[in-house]
Amino acid sequence: MHKFPLLITLFASLLTAAPAAAQQQANPQRLQGYVEKLVSFGTRHTLSSAEDPKRGIGAARRWAAAEFESISKSCNNCLTIENLERRMSGPRAPDGVNIVNVLAIKAGKMGFDHVIIISGHIDSRVTDIMNFTGDAPGANDNASGSALVIEAARIIAQLPQTEATIIFALLSGEEQGLMGGRLLAETAKERGWKVSALLNNDIVGGTRGTDGRKVDNIVRVFSEGIRASETIEAQLARRGSGGEDDGPSRALARRIKDVGGASKAEIGLDVFAVQRPDRFGRGGDHLPALELGFPAVRFTVGIEDYDHQHQDLRTENGRKFGDTADEMDFNYLAKVTMLNVATVGSLADAPPAPQQATLGGAVSSDTIVRWTPVKGATGYDIHVRRNDKKDWQQVIRVDDPAATSHTLTGVIVDDHFVGVSARGAAGSGGSLITFAGLPPRP
Repeated sequence: MHKFPLLITLFASLLTAAPAAAQQQANPQRLQGYVEKLVSFGTRHTLSSAEDPKRGIGAARRWAAAEFESISKSCNNCLTIENLERRMSGPRAPDGVNIVNVLAIKAGKMGFDHVIIISGHIDSRVTDIMNFTGDAPGANDNASGSALVIEAARIIAQLPQTEATIIFALLSGEEQGLMGGRLLAETAKERGWKVSALLNNDIVGGTRGTDGRKVDNIVRVFSEGIRASETIEAQLARRGSGGEDDGPSRALARRIKDVGGASKAEIGLDVFAVQRPDRFGRGGDHLPALELGFPAVRFTVGIEDYDHQHQDLRTENGRKFGDTADEMDFNYLAKVTMLNVATVGSLADAPPAPQQATLGGAVSSDTIVRWTPVKGATGYDIHVRRNDKKDWQQVIRVDDPAATSHTLTGVIVDDHFVGVSARGAAGSGGSLITFAGLPPRP
């Protein structure tokens, strides 16, 4: 497990920074207030009113933008607030709808060459996906994720500027076909943002399952193995290298699991790194990012309650249905919020990961690893594990920031997996690990 020295610094700053220690922690009462405010808009269905001042998705988005503006004022205007807008259509929006994502951007020293995104969708629904007039409180799905994004922005805004630009994104249109996630991913591609990590939070505030079980110490993190963005040829090359379990999304999930372990005493969550892109047969707003090649994962509760998800408000035979705030656990939501913050802390002052790493050494007793140089790297770490193991077992430091290769003497390439990460300034966490595989065919 990585120790992440920055986490120690991060939590120290969160506990001691002005104006008060309590203001630097995720606050369950404040999170509850955010959720209840979002619920108060009646419905946040993507097809609901964009103009009504009190009801519908437009009112909810304007309130969220005002919260971001308030947070920005508290940090000397450190956030830039932006609305991404595009008219989109699909089977669940056949007449088209104006999709609006609300962003708060905290500029980093590397600008958009190193971007970390924390996202959650703000829209809600009931049983009939086309019912945009009925009450759809959407407390856990997904006022919880929206509240987390706002609270994470409040905390991170008070911290010093990092190398990475951090974007807090509230997305519309998830329930109508991942429209907001697609708009965000396509905008990132069009603008040339180099997205190092996207943390999507969707259903992150409940601890009771449909069967009555309570799970308040686990959060699930979903990640892809074989990459959605890769061509068949690239997938075959990954298969030939044995790297099906080591794409960028899976590397991000491993980082979150390591951060969760390193911060267990402070946060109190175990990370269940689920080896699927999303829940079985279902999807979320991180999937469009994966399709465009960005490392992205989904945070979701340890157990779901389907009676309180995508349901009309009603009671049948004494059984209550509907996604209301009284079914949530705000202490748990605060924990997931802090895990997001800690993950950002482990990555934001490190450089981006190497774009590519390759191996040589077939029919040899030594392995040669090569990688693309990373701007801002102070050195590199070579990670090695025997190829019947899941976790990296050895780290070899390369202190020359200009280095682009290293020979692993006595390491037989047939028997080992290798990855490369970039190191930043002393005390910062390293980048995500780039898996080293077969070199590209000429």
